[in-house]
Amino acid sequence: MKKNVSYLFIFIAALVLSSCNNNGFKKTKSGLLYKIISDGKGPTAKKGQFIKFTYVQKVRDSVLVTTANAPIPMYTPVDSVGPIYSPLEVFTLLRKGDSLVVVQLADSIESKYHQPLPPFIKKRDKLTLTLRVLDVFTTNESLNADRQKSIDAEKDKEIALLQNYFKQNNITDAQKTDKGDFYQILTHGSGPKVDSGKQVSINYSGSDMQGRYFDSNVDSTKQAQRHPLQPFSFVAGVRGAVPGMVEAITNFKKGDKGKLFIPGMMGYGQQGAGGVIKPFENLIFDIEVVDVAEAPKQPARQMPQLKLNNKGQVQLPTQKSK
Repeated sequence: MKKNVSYLFIFIAALVLSSCNNNGFKKTKSGLLYKIISDGKGPTAKKGQFIKFTYVQKVRDSVLVTTANAPIPMYTPVDSVGPIYSPLEVFTLLRKGDSLVVVQLADSIESKYHQPLPPFIKKRDKLTLTLRVLDVFTTNESLNADRQKSIDAEKDKEIALLQNYFKQNNITDAQKTDKGDFYQILTHGSGPKVDSGKQVSINYSGSDMQGRYFDSNVDSTKQAQRHPLQPFSFVAGVRGAVPGMVEAITNFKKGDKGKLFIPGMMGYGQQGAGGVIKPFENLIFDIEVVDVAEAPKQPARQMPQLKLNNKGQVQLPTQKSK
């Protein structure tokens, strides 16, 4: 996401306040209203440390985003910042277990950041943020260890759901990959193997575990968004598709037909996709490998060429007048 400061923590989520007055609120130098609910125990977060948190976003009566029930919490570094009209201003006042409530005025956001408001935000709106500090980490290593623990727990849950799906549907021949994806080969072809680094082209139809289709390149009635019906190509084991498909396809050959069962962490992860695929949702793909070929070479990156003027001096690009 671009412009992290201006959007991650400007329009970051919050529970609406029970009243619109400023009782109990303090104000930063930039005019930001905030309230910290704390027991006062433990040290405050310091510059260079990291906080782990959940948050809820609300404007008027609408919750825009919430991570309250997300299996993977949010993490962010703590820094010393100036009066930038952002919750980042008060992060050095937070302790483990604290709750932070921030109120921002939409017209102030627009004027201070010189950016137009999204269409769903009106100039007289108040945006509120409720943020709960779950932990404070002193090192990046301790943060990564904690985050990996959450990731592993979520992935174990997703794999268990798939294994229960296999049991309920009497699927006994699904094979598990090293990274936790599953695949099932139903019809064997006789073509070359899909080695890592090869360009593979497939036909597919993708659904959730309840059988609801979200996309297909062979059946337009299964598409959430219309696109041409043509083979989908990517580089096996490398790039071009969701991680689970990139990995699991290396167990197929040209002409094989089968299924890919992809845990949410190896699919679209925490973001989901376009309101069609939920965050951390397991995916099932019916696929057919229609071609295996050499992958096109990536163009080599070249140093930019400097132009010389008629005096043999480096010619700098001129700035266009507005």
